[in-house]
Amino acid sequence: MIAITYLIPLSIVLAVITFAGFLWTVRTDQYADPEGDAARMLEAEDVPLSSQERDNLRG
Repeated sequence: MIAITYLIPLSIVLAVITFAGFLWTVRTDQYADPEGDAARMLEAEDVPLSSQERDNLRG
């Protein structure tokens, strides 16, 4: 029975943190374009990298 006195407040704190995180993502427009990245990934043209771009990736 003593465990419930720890688990209930802990679950409330976790729920508040989760809800605050959700509100933060909504306010910072994280969901503004949910399909955009997926569409860009599927429609992107495969263009080979130039030698300069390859050298930049290698470091």
